[in-house]
Amino acid sequence: MLVVLALAVVGAIVVAIFVIDSLWSVLELITSYLMPYFIPTEVLPLSKRFGPWAVITGSTDGIGKQYALELAQRGLNVVLVSRNPDKLKSVAEEIEKLHSVKTKTIVADFTKGPEVYQHIENELKDVPIGILVNNVGKQYEYPMALCELPLAEAWEIININVGAVTSMTRMVLPSMVARGRGAVVNVSSGSELQPLPLMAVYAATKVYVRNFTFAVREEYGPRGIHVQHLSPLFVSTKMNTFSQRLLDGNLLVPDATTYTRNAICTLGRVQTSTGYWLHGIQYFFIKLAPEWLRIKIGAHMNRGFREEHMQKVKIKAQ
Repeated sequence: MLVVLALAVVGAIVVAIFVIDSLWSVLELITSYLMPYFIPTEVLPLSKRFGPWAVITGSTDGIGKQYALELAQRGLNVVLVSRNPDKLKSVAEEIEKLHSVKTKTIVADFTKGPEVYQHIENELKDVPIGILVNNVGKQYEYPMALCELPLAEAWEIININVGAVTSMTRMVLPSMVARGRGAVVNVSSGSELQPLPLMAVYAATKVYVRNFTFAVREEYGPRGIHVQHLSPLFVSTKMNTFSQRLLDGNLLVPDATTYTRNAICTLGRVQTSTGYWLHGIQYFFIKLAPEWLRIKIGAHMNRGFREEHMQKVKIKAQ
């Protein structure tokens, strides 16, 4: 009888922990989403709370560009880091025209691996960085099995998705810690939720981003650094060119502007978020499914995207 009671208590505790863990991200999302309606502006402006400059990687398109625009609108000077000098110049001019802030551009190709970081560090050495947005990322050209993925492309995905978030975070933390304030935003992906067939390398790098972010938060949170894990689901950006359905977008697949305007409201308020309220609801229900089922659903979804891409290629070839 005692054994049965003990097992029942253990089972109840396990269920309670699972429910709390599943609901926590939703509660954080609701809080961050509703808070702007009750507190229309930050208690302290982001520039006062964290510092006057923000660095955004992958800042010439999509979420990265929109983060630069949103942060500039809030009065932060921005450092734009990307590999295309013409696009960098264009975005910098757009920001300076729209907002009365300073900009700085750094040309860096993160596919090259370790060799790019000394140049970036030299360029940033006199910049009082308050916020780092680790946005740069690389996706598959289209869903494919591991042995179809060119080895060079696999290394580019790893160099960008793993190398950049690690090296950039390590680069800016010492100065943030010295000032006792700062924020690091690491953009992961909903693909972190399970192994993802036909995008195996990409999904694995996003698991790294999540684990890395949580660990660094524990290390540096007590020293005044806000380390945020951002985990969007599908967003209509150039990363998803293999699917016209994703590029067209819908209520569940917002464009980069809509997504970022929601996500930036969570900065400094919550540590972990999908950034978009409908993504938060999806994330909650995805987590309820057992991992083996998530893997099967992910495989089925990617087979559909692959077929869509192949059909487009076939039509173009005719």
